[in-house]
Amino acid sequence: MSGERTKHAPTVDRELIRELARLLEETGLTEIEFERGGLRVRVARQLQVSSAALPVPATPIEAAVQSAEGALLDPAKHPGVITSPMVGTAYLGPEPGARPFVEVGTRVGVGDTLLIVEAMKTMNQIPSPRAGTVIQILIEDGQPVEFGEPLMIIE
Repeated sequence: MSGERTKHAPTVDRELIRELARLLEETGLTEIEFERGGLRVRVARQLQVSSAALPVPATPIEAAVQSAEGALLDPAKHPGVITSPMVGTAYLGPEPGARPFVEVGTRVGVGDTLLIVEAMKTMNQIPSPRAGTVIQILIEDGQPVEFGEPLMIIE
């Protein structure tokens, strides 16, 4: 019986998986899904930040300088930060698998859609309050967000 099962199982197209992985890398997405002829392929990646890479200050003066720099680099304190106007789930594109509304480096105008926050089954487009360039996206597609949580930075 298991011999029959393997004869009819679809073969995995390794080149397709490599191409989907390249798309993830190029677009900055964390997950992509593809279906063809009954075969469904989902490729996902996890972004991890290692705390071991952070330097340990040698002196109290270095610690004070680093904490002052850290305060300046805090995304929530950046003058161009865009925060979530509600609790919900943030989506970077109009639908799963679609290109994101904006990417790092995208020039936006006032009122351009930056992302969508789904709250209570309602898709709320979040417009840009200012013109500028997206310099940082602080969330991932499909991530739950809280009211006031930093979403991206526009300069």
